[in-house]
Amino acid sequence: MSTLEQIKAAGAAGHLLESTVSNLTTWLEADMPDWVGQSVDELVQTQAWEELNDRFYRYLAFGTGGMRGRTIGRIVTKVERGTAAADASPEHAAAGCNVLNDFTLVRATIGLFRYISGYLKAQDRSDVPTIVIAHDVRHFSRHFCELAASTWIKLGGSAFIFDGPRSTPQLSFSVRWLKAHTGVVITASHNPPHDNGFKAYFEDGAQVVPPHDKGIVDLVGAIPLNELQAYLDVSPDRVVTLSRPADDAYLAAAAEAAIDESVFEKANLKVGFTPIHGVGSVASVPLLAHAGCHVSEVPEQCEFDARFPTVKSPNPENAEALALAIKLADEKGLDVIMGTDPDCDRMGCAVRGADGEMHILTGNQIGSLLADYRIGKYKELGWIPAEGSDSVVLIKTFVTTPLQDAIGRAYGVKVINTLTGFKWIAAKMRGYEEKLQAAMLSEGIGLDYDGTPFESRAKLLQKHSSFYAFGSEESYGYLPNDYVRDKDGNAACLMFAEFCAAVKLSGETVLDRLNALYRQHGYFTEGTVNLYYEGATGADKIARILSTYRNDPPKEFGGVSVSEFLDFGVQDIRDADNELIPKQDLYVVSLANGYSFAARGSGTEPKMKFYVFANAPVPEGADLGSVKESVAGELERIKAAIEADAKIRAEG
Repeated sequence: MSTLEQIKAAGAAGHLLESTVSNLTTWLEADMPDWVGQSVDELVQTQAWEELNDRFYRYLAFGTGGMRGRTIGRIVTKVERGTAAADASPEHAAAGCNVLNDFTLVRATIGLFRYISGYLKAQDRSDVPTIVIAHDVRHFSRHFCELAASTWIKLGGSAFIFDGPRSTPQLSFSVRWLKAHTGVVITASHNPPHDNGFKAYFEDGAQVVPPHDKGIVDLVGAIPLNELQAYLDVSPDRVVTLSRPADDAYLAAAAEAAIDESVFEKANLKVGFTPIHGVGSVASVPLLAHAGCHVSEVPEQCEFDARFPTVKSPNPENAEALALAIKLADEKGLDVIMGTDPDCDRMGCAVRGADGEMHILTGNQIGSLLADYRIGKYKELGWIPAEGSDSVVLIKTFVTTPLQDAIGRAYGVKVINTLTGFKWIAAKMRGYEEKLQAAMLSEGIGLDYDGTPFESRAKLLQKHSSFYAFGSEESYGYLPNDYVRDKDGNAACLMFAEFCAAVKLSGETVLDRLNALYRQHGYFTEGTVNLYYEGATGADKIARILSTYRNDPPKEFGGVSVSEFLDFGVQDIRDADNELIPKQDLYVVSLANGYSFAARGSGTEPKMKFYVFANAPVPEGADLGSVKESVAGELERIKAAIEADAKIRAEG
């Protein structure tokens, strides 16, 4: 019986999904490299039906920001492994249409090129479509970078790549610096080692948003397999490699994150840093050292390593990922440690408390401390009015702590809530930039936006548009200004170091400052519920949870009734600028006890996410510790009720 006959028989027996059989048939009948057929043969002969379903039940979705998924299968076939050692990257990325490999990557690159070409033509622009591509340290990242650049050149465009791994924020900056039309980062951020991704950016340096995202998705989905063969051989001809000048330009922009550089000279701040085997050391360490910090790097985690061998997950959100840095801090008496994820767009940290111990902060706490410090510092320096202004904005996502809303209100600035993802924060920034440009043109002035000194730009934005003062999201992403249009782990390290230096000079601790915020605004804390559902069956479970929330909204959790239910996929909801928020499967549920939570499917991982927000007032003279303990108990009870309800919904 041939391989194809065995596949059809397995489908008839219920071992393979109908879509898997259809996609496998297309792949085996297409003009594909020999190793693809050999890989499928091996999986069929060993009856690895679950593996085949996961690899072939669908085409890897090119979503609104790109795509992310496995590049190494749970089962690695002999031909995929090739002559590579067991602890090295296989010779080939996994065969399949639901994994990131040469075929899905070329398909995405062609679709992106066609969209950019059409966009330029529609604007009567004769520019050659230009792309900048960066990559992190993951399996196949350099190969995918070179393959995408080669494909772009063959299609008739111009392509820039870096001479080695670089961070996601540097890519965002470089798109604007080079005046390119689009950019791509080959990364899966903090995902497990077997994953990789293709993240697309537009000419403003931000991830693509409507209407461009849907246009790209449609074009990628229309490309058949038989178009890919001509692009599979990598040709470096005419690809431009970026090096030191590009790095210097980005570092100069990232250094603008510091508002008061004088604190570094006085504080003698001792900083520990880990890139968790990723790209963070390329820019974060030079930024910190140049500012005047005494930087100690975690030696075990400084080398680029796609396996991330010293951690379970290369995610600075996880305490375990910072364990070696904390150990180093205790050995050397450091004030603060910071860690960045593999592509360095996120930053996590731990600070030394009055008890002498290191304390890990959450992304919500870090963002709140930075928001409070930076807006206060802008007022102190006279950059924004002492009484506040609606022309100064603090931007956060709906799933980020309401403590920042309270901070913004107290300072008299406008707080904008966006959908999850920094691209929505960047979209607001683009709107503010365009409004300023239009105002300048009406006065006969052509403004070089990026070339205008930051303080001058801040004044112009406040007069004619809105000045972005700070933005963050709960998932450890922060952005100080609009030189970069994505969250920036490098700038975040510098921002937080400045804050820690200022606190150290005051004789306080970071935890003292955090508790002061709670006493001023009330105690806010957060929790998450993450339900992982991998593979073909998992996608169905996530879809069931989302659909039942819409069709059968929850009425109560743990005996606490629902007071408000917002469905962002159906209702017209506007932000504080009175702009309509794009429709998305996001639900925000408010409870009668003042708590709330948001529910959404992750855009980057196979999981259902619930963000739970708890708060309580802190009356003058009240024991803050008792308030924290009471809220923590109720939060855990509500979280358990949310999780139990979701598991029932997942099973239908």
